[in-house]
This record gives sequence, structure tokens and C-alpha cells, in this order.
Amino acid sequence: MTAPSSSPAIAIEHLRVDRGGRQVLQDISLTVPKGSITGLLGPSGCGKTTLMRSMVGTQLTAAGTVRVLGDEAGSPALRRRVGYVTQAPSIYDDLSVADNVSYFGAMYGCSAAEVEAAISAVGLSEHAGNRGNQLSGGQRTRVSLACALVSDPELLVLDEPTVGLDPVLRADLWTQFDALAKQGRTLIVSSHVMDEAEHCDQLLLMREGRLLAQLSPDELRAETGESSLENAFLALIRMGEKS
Repeated sequence: MTAPSSSPAIAIEHLRVDRGGRQVLQDISLTVPKGSITGLLGPSGCGKTTLMRSMVGTQLTAAGTVRVLGDEAGSPALRRRVGYVTQAPSIYDDLSVADNVSYFGAMYGCSAAEVEAAISAVGLSEHAGNRGNQLSGGQRTRVSLACALVSDPELLVLDEPTVGLDPVLRADLWTQFDALAKQGRTLIVSSHVMDEAEHCDQLLLMREGRLLAQLSPDELRAETGESSLENAFLALIRMGEKS
């Protein structure tokens, strides 16, 4: 695990997002430290993706502020500094790995060397010539990550990148995420699998559009008296229902 910087990468105050006449996010306030891995965890449909879209500036908000690396979320100044990996791999099946990453790199004026470095960083150098439709699910996720890494972003926002992957591939990706954080990047990784919380420096626990807690895995255990993080999360929900 990494030692975060004192200056926050993300600061959110009283964020509210409405959709279809209902509040999808309700009065969310949080901070994300730089140089850390923050896990955004909660059941499917609790608002994780909406919160991440708010962080990268692609979500309309009804109230509150979202500041990223000192600027308003979505500001032009952040385009190269923030990488976003969506839940479904965003690559072109008829293009090679190298061409996919080159395409995204061209948006930022990246050089061929930067494209090669991004592909190498996700361990796909040997597959650089393979088309998207020739790759496994885990490899496709890695290509999406390379496309986000090519601009050398300070912040990476990853929306359930391990969903549908087998345990070995999930472990490989978390090793990759840890290496990126050790390079000084800030990572926000969403998941609905509580055992992935073990890999994180801090946790943002969500339920039904609300932020239940912001704390470390050890703090979650201490607060609930549970050794299992899944049981600890359930205990936290029960505690909230009683209060």
C-alpha cells in the first residue's frame, strides 16, 4: 500500500445528482488523497458509476461541487491529467492493440514512444499486433487501461475493471493497480466485490445513493468488530438502519 500525499486529488462537497425525478446521489461529501488507491464499493445500482462520472466531469449535477486536482471536474485543463476506464472495455475490435492505444494517444498528441510505454505498462507488448476481437476479456480490459494511461494521467478512475474476470486475472490487475499507485498516481477503483477492498488504502462505502463511510479497511473492521470486510460492510449498513 502507498503513502498518500496531504493534498487531496478529489474534493467533493454536498454533491447531488437527480435522474428521472429521483435523487441518484444524495448529499455526497468526500476527499480522495493523492498517491493512493481508493476503493469505491457498494451493491450494483447504488450510484458508483454516477459518482465516478461526476468525478471525470461527464455527469450533470443538481447541486454541490466536485474539484479534481485543484480544478472543477471536467475542466479542459484536466483532459490529459485524468484517465477514465469505463465498465465495458472501450476499444475497437477491428484495430490492433497498438492502433487502439495510438488512436487515443493522438487525442493528446502522444508520441509513438508514449504509446509503446502504455502498452508495456499493462503487459501487452507481445500482443501489440493483435486485433481487439482476438483478445481475452482480461486483455481487453488491459487495452482499455493502456488507452487511459497513454496520456500519463495523475488520476485514474476505473469503473468495475475486474467484473467478469476469473480470480487469477483479477489478482493480476490489482498487482498492476498497486504498481501504478507506487509510481505516484491516484486510483479510484469501483467494485461490488468486498474482498477487493483489501487492496485499497481507503474505502468509500455506498448504498442507495448515499456515502455510508470513508475509512480504511482496518478502520472498518475496528468500527464494526468484524474480521471479514463483507460482514463489516453489512454490519455498517445495520448500524446505519438503527441510527
